[in-house]
Amino acid sequence: MSPSLQDRVPEGDLAHFVSDLVEGVLDLSEIYASYEDERGYPPYDPRLMAKLLIYGYANGICSSRKLERATHRDVAVRMLCAGQQPDFRSIARFRARHLEALSELFVQALRLCAEAGLVKLGRLALDGTKLRANASRHKAMSHERMTKAESELEAEIAELRARARALLAEAERTDAAEDERFGADSRGDELPAELARRESRLARLREAKAALEAEAREREEHRRAELEAEGRKPRNPPGGRDPFAPKPTAQRNF
Repeated sequence: MSPSLQDRVPEGDLAHFVSDLVEGVLDLSEIYASYEDERGYPPYDPRLMAKLLIYGYANGICSSRKLERATHRDVAVRMLCAGQQPDFRSIARFRARHLEALSELFVQALRLCAEAGLVKLGRLALDGTKLRANASRHKAMSHERMTKAESELEAEIAELRARARALLAEAERTDAAEDERFGADSRGDELPAELARRESRLARLREAKAALEAEAREREEHRRAELEAEGRKPRNPPGGRDPFAPKPTAQRNF
């Protein structure tokens, strides 16, 4: 029996931390509430999308197209998405629809990580974040000290909120640039239509191979004819390689 996606991701991987964070700690009620007045359910579970965005952005993947690609190729992302594969348009729409809620979600995540003593969340450094303990934990705190602590905490949260918004803004800019480059409905790495189906793809590959072989044979025959005309004997390539075979570096456009 093949191992599950859960088992294939090492225990200490960030993906497990993000999954536990979203499933057991973060408050997604604002996102869920936005669907209450609509018929049916969101296309993808908001928890799945939150995991994908937090994990992706924490690892420097701001492109929705690259996130979609990761749902097919990256085992940790596949585990977080439970094998589902939202397309880049769904990812971008989810982010755009829940921009403010996601900003607060990132603030929650970064605060929790900092409070837990983490120095970074993926590539997001937290060592500059020194969130003060909640004032209510200190029974003997003076009013003046409590007021100062609350002000410091508010400043820290404002800084985290600015970081979260900057991260989401970067993702929006990245998607906009890729929309301009590839087209709003194109992922950018699709095969041409004539190569998308396996049968036609194999036919084109065989056609290209035959063309390379024909070109190589024609060149070799021409070379040999010139040498013989000069009274010289053609030499075969070293290593026993077929003199009429294409060179490994030979190329042909599809």
